Amino acid sequence: SMSRMERQCWWYLLVLSCLFQTLSAHSDFYTSIGHMTDLLYTEKDLVTSLKNYITAEENKLKQVKQWAEKLDVLSAIAMQDPEGFLGNPVNAFKLMKRLNTEWGDLESLVLKDTKEGFISNLTLQRQHFPTDEDQTGAAKALLRLQDTYRLDTNTISTGDLPGVTHKSPMTVEDCFELGKIAYSEVDYYHTELWMEQALKQLDEGEESTVDKVTVLDYLSYAIYQQGDLGRALELTKRLLMLDPEHQRANGNLKYFEFQLINQRKAQAQEAQKAREEGKERRKRLTSDASKKKRFREPVPERKMYEMLCRGEGIKLTPRRQRRLFCRYFDNHGHPKYLLSPVKQEDEWDRPYIVRYHDIISHGEIEKVKELAKPRLRRATISNPITGVLETAPYRISKSAWLTAYEHPMIDQINQRIEDLTGLEMDTAEELQVANYGVGGQYEPHFDFGRKDEPDAFKELGTGNRIATWLFYMSDVAAGGATVFPDVGAAVWPKKGTAVFWYNLFPSGEGDYSTRHAACPVLVGNKWVSNKWIHERGQEFRRPCGLNETA
Repeated sequence: SMSRMERQCWWYLLVLSCLFQTLSAHSDFYTSIGHMTDLLYTEKDLVTSLKNYITAEENKLKQVKQWAEKLDVLSAIAMQDPEGFLGNPVNAFKLMKRLNTEWGDLESLVLKDTKEGFISNLTLQRQHFPTDEDQTGAAKALLRLQDTYRLDTNTISTGDLPGVTHKSPMTVEDCFELGKIAYSEVDYYHTELWMEQALKQLDEGEESTVDKVTVLDYLSYAIYQQGDLGRALELTKRLLMLDPEHQRANGNLKYFEFQLINQRKAQAQEAQKAREEGKERRKRLTSDASKKKRFREPVPERKMYEMLCRGEGIKLTPRRQRRLFCRYFDNHGHPKYLLSPVKQEDEWDRPYIVRYHDIISHGEIEKVKELAKPRLRRATISNPITGVLETAPYRISKSAWLTAYEHPMIDQINQRIEDLTGLEMDTAEELQVANYGVGGQYEPHFDFGRKDEPDAFKELGTGNRIATWLFYMSDVAAGGATVFPDVGAAVWPKKGTAVFWYNLFPSGEGDYSTRHAACPVLVGNKWVSNKWIHERGQEFRRPCGLNETA
């Protein structure tokens, strides 16, 4: 039989494994606003616990204070005539009693531990706290939002974000922490922006535990790393005025001055050389200019993606716009929609994207969210080289899969997609529900598998993803659009609507213009659910085309 020691060991291992499972289940809080709401309730519980501790501590102090004041008065009287005071036998007895019993009681009161309840609650809750990874993830998300939406550092710090209902300014400590995280990521551009903001708020007189010397130390180094020696030198001098003994700053001062002299010499030489070469080039260019036509550089995808997220660079000409319509749609006289057709709107022409309005009710949305919330897990991508599923920094959301047999409503939703698209749902993937986190996004990607990839859908045996149906289950205060960078299209989230497009041409060839992305959520909470429809079962519903890309 198993010894008592072994049994104890197994018991500890079991407890540990359960604890680790709990912890791993709650990792990556920042990737889903839905999961982060749980943290607010945890914090509320801790605040109540902390208040109870403060009340107990205040009661204890009140008792000690009353005791001290009573003895203070007594001592003052007794010390005026000690012998006369003790001549009263009652006073003599009371002195013996006080010193023998009452001071002991007071000692017990002072030693009484009122913090135990609060500390044990905190220890218990700490298991479910966010980690360093969450803090860094949320900080990086803020920096990403700043870049994508071209937000001024001061705008973020004062809390003046578009669509914000709960305005929240940032303290010097917040700005400093953000700058420090950028610094640890060797991101000197954002280190400079946020250390500068921290310094600005300190200069404006904000009280803080962070001092100017520390901020200036980071700031001057970040600026030096970006090549601006003049400003780095100025800030180092300012630092030394505050702390003349600062060892690193004294060393940097000499180094920066030496580097600046060398830099100026090199610049003067380069300028002279450029002047001489410039004369030669001007001669050559005048003869070549007439022969060459100006070539326009294509906009890089990343830049296009960010522009579209801001609502810029949408490439829909008025002529093409005139060909987009709204209609009541019954999918060629489908019995279910003959008397109550749905509202269909053309969102884009090539690729053809349509939006269905009022296609999922508030009640259905709440039910889908309720079913999905307990099983939300960090969303994964298929590695294009190995085909293995893994998390990626460019996909910041949590998702859950809901099957038709879990609830009749899921079956109903799947049937609705089938009725409106005319496509077979039996071979489609389950309904995927996604909730985006802080700055939640999914960078440009294709939904279909390309020829150069390991066959991501081979094990499903249902062919490639022929089409995508996407429900918007929340309105988003700012950001969160679905954009198509190759064609300059942007589709904005609207609660209760859904968009649909084909990823493949009728021939089965991939339509590369469907490359799309989910823009970072700037303000608000974005819930979507999507249905990826596969090729198998559509042979007669969407017959194969003879032309490769038509």
